[in-house]
Amino acid sequence: MSHPTDPPTSAPSFTPLEANPELMTSLLHSLGLSPSLQIHDVYSLTDPDMLAFIPRPALALLLVFPVSATYESHRLAEDSLYAPPPSNTDVMWFPQTIRNSCGLMGLLHASLNGPARDLIVEGSDLERIFKQAKELDSLGRARLLEQDKGLADRYGVVAEQGDTAAPGKEEEVDLHYVCFVKGKDGGLWELDGRRKGPIKRGDLGGNEDVLSETALREGVLKFLEREGADLRFSAVALAGGFD
Repeated sequence: MSHPTDPPTSAPSFTPLEANPELMTSLLHSLGLSPSLQIHDVYSLTDPDMLAFIPRPALALLLVFPVSATYESHRLAEDSLYAPPPSNTDVMWFPQTIRNSCGLMGLLHASLNGPARDLIVEGSDLERIFKQAKELDSLGRARLLEQDKGLADRYGVVAEQGDTAAPGKEEEVDLHYVCFVKGKDGGLWELDGRRKGPIKRGDLGGNEDVLSETALREGVLKFLEREGADLRFSAVALAGGFD
């Protein structure tokens, strides 16, 4: 399903990334995130017993959902009033200009923000991307990703390894990823390459992570509440590995 703000058909295109924790972890490690972190399935956003299975602190939460008319209506209305955060805000955000790359965008937003940023391997692709991107505006960051052959090659290898047959690069998919992170400023940030920029959804205490009661209430649960009856979604979290 295409939308007016999506990259044009002439834009670079990737194979859609399956919401598979093993594959996503493999990609992050390949790009240079510390092996001490991995992606975990989140089986419930409201059941404390199910949430207890995820190592804490959780550094990022990625929601995968079908793009609906309700979502598009709210996104467009909110974007029409968008005010960029202060220029000194320490949040790394990329606009999505590569077709079918929302999974990659979610993983980049998860790993290049908050505490995860401090766990990037020196000399890795992630470190290189971060160092280059922090000196660029949003358009420059988009072009940086479009032209990064190493990133495209590593992504392509992993994206073809899903449990189900991967859609072709030119196929339209209606699933989208949005990432919630706790920034270094303690803010709860919603990061989505199809928006106008990073959106601060609230503030978190020193001991609160993205799966804390406050973060869930102000972030992903409020997001899902707006979707009304269409609650088809899945979620994964970036956190430490199991001991």
